[in-house]
Amino acid sequence: MDISKIIADLRNCPCGLTHDAPPMRVEIGTGLLARVGELLKGFPRKLLVVADANTLAVSPGIMENLTAAGFECTLHCYPDMRTADAQEVEEIRAMMVGHGGLLSVGTGSLNDICRLASFEAGVEFAIFATAPSMDGFASNTAPITYNNFKKSILCHAPSVIIGDTDIMAKSPAHLKAAGFGDMIAKYVAIADWRIANLTDGEYYCENVANITRTGLAKVIALADRVQQDCPLAAAALMEGLVLTGLAMTLTRITRPASGAEHVLSHFWEIKKLEKGILPDFHGKKVGVATLIIADMYHKMAAADWTFHEDKMDWDAVLEAYGPAFAKDILEMNDPAVTANIDPVRLAEQWPKICQILREELPTHAELLALMHTAGAATTLEECDIGTELAEKGLRYHAYMRERINLSRLVSMMTAK
Repeated sequence: MDISKIIADLRNCPCGLTHDAPPMRVEIGTGLLARVGELLKGFPRKLLVVADANTLAVSPGIMENLTAAGFECTLHCYPDMRTADAQEVEEIRAMMVGHGGLLSVGTGSLNDICRLASFEAGVEFAIFATAPSMDGFASNTAPITYNNFKKSILCHAPSVIIGDTDIMAKSPAHLKAAGFGDMIAKYVAIADWRIANLTDGEYYCENVANITRTGLAKVIALADRVQQDCPLAAAALMEGLVLTGLAMTLTRITRPASGAEHVLSHFWEIKKLEKGILPDFHGKKVGVATLIIADMYHKMAAADWTFHEDKMDWDAVLEAYGPAFAKDILEMNDPAVTANIDPVRLAEQWPKICQILREELPTHAELLALMHTAGAATTLEECDIGTELAEKGLRYHAYMRERINLSRLVSMMTAK
C-alpha cells in the first residue's frame, strides 16, 4: 500500500488542512512472517516486543527472525490482552528504558497500549498484525480506559505495519467478523461527521471521507468471503481497516472512522468494566451498535419534529453514568456541546440532515444483510447486552464525548 501517494494526492486539499503523516510503511501480503526482520530494516535495533499468548502462538519464529536480522529483542508477553488500560500503558512505558523501538505483535488493545506507551517514551512504533479485527492500525489515536472510563488519546501512528495475509486469513472467524463490524460503522461515522459540520461548523474534509469510503467499499465487496480462510479477503479487510485508520491520522481526529455507534459501544464497555465484566470484542459491539444507531437515524428522518433549546435532564444523565463516572461526564459537558447550536437554524437545516442520512446510510435491511453475509454479530444478546443497559446506552451515550453526533441533538428535538 503506497501511503506516500495517498498523501501526495491530498496536497493543497480544499479543506484547508495540510494532510500529513509520519513516514509509514504498510506491507500486506503472503509470507511476511518470514520477512519481519527484513521489513523492519532501518527500525531501531534495540527492540521491545509486546504480544500476548494468542498472538505469539500464531506468529511462530518471529523472535528468532528478528534476532537473525540483528535486532536485540526483549519480549513481554501477556496471557491475554482484551482491554487497553492506562495501567498497562505505564507498565510498557517503564519497560521502554534502554530500547529504541517497540513492536506490537497483535491487534486491538495490544496495539493501543503500545501506541500510547511508545509515544510517551518518544520511541518508534511498529505493528505485526495477527488478525484484521479493528480499524486502528494506522491511527494516531489510542482508546484507553482510565479508572474504567474510555478516552481517546491523541498520540502517534506506527512507522511500519505488517499484515501477513496467511496468518490473518486463518485468524478466528469472530475476529474477522469484528473487523467487518468495525468497518460497517463507517456509514454512521461519515454521516455524523457531515452533520456536525453542517450544524456546528466542525471541520470536515470530503477527500478524507472518500478515503474511508474507499476502504469500506473494499471490505463490502468481499463480505461473503470474510469467514473463509481466504488471503484475498483478509487482504481487502486489512487494507480497508488501514485506510480508515490513516484517515484519522491525516485529520488528527477520529471523525473519519467513529460516530455515535462507537460511543454507544464505549458506554456498554465502561458499564461492564465498572462491574468487573470483560466486554466483548470492540468491532463486534460496534457492528451491533451500528445497526441500532442507523435504525434510529432512519426513524428520526421519517418523523416530524419541533426544535428547541437543549432540554436534557442532567440529573438523569449523571444517574445513568453513576458516581464513578460523574466527574468525567461533567468535564465533558461543561459547556454543553449544543451551546452554540441555534434551534431555529437547526430546524432550517433538518431537510439537509435528512438528505445526508439518505446519502450515507444503507437501510436497516441492507446493513443486516451485509452483517449476516459476513457472519458478524447482529443482536444485543450476542454481545451480552441486557435490555436496561441497551436502553440507557441509547439514551445517554452521547454525553461521553465532546462532539456533536445526531444522537446528541435529540435533546433539542420533540416529536410532533
